[in-house]
Amino acid sequence: MTKKRVLPLVWLTFSAGGVTAATVLPVLVLLFAFAIPLGWIDAPSYDHLHAVLRNPLTVLVLLGMFALMLVHAAHRFRYTLYDGLQIKHRVLVAVVCYGAAAAGIATALVLLTSEQ
Repeated sequence: MTKKRVLPLVWLTFSAGGVTAATVLPVLVLLFAFAIPLGWIDAPSYDHLHAVLRNPLTVLVLLGMFALMLVHAAHRFRYTLYDGLQIKHRVLVAVVCYGAAAAGIATALVLLTSEQ
């Protein structure tokens, strides 16, 4: 009975990560890979970006987005290995995929909360 209660939460997390990746990443790529380097818009100052990234709400939102996207990517990669490559070591693959996502989330947390 517990598995059926948790399953919608797992699918909600997976879906939220996909939606976040599909809506936020293209905007960030457009801004920081094209618009600012090509001079379409003025680059924000270092002090302004630093002040924005020191806001606890910004840190919380970014950490949440990164966590959702990393869990989504881990889940997709896990089932790509299962179905596409026919790897039979299900527990090992799950531990590696979700462990990498957890390591990425921990790294994001450290980088977002470190003072520079």
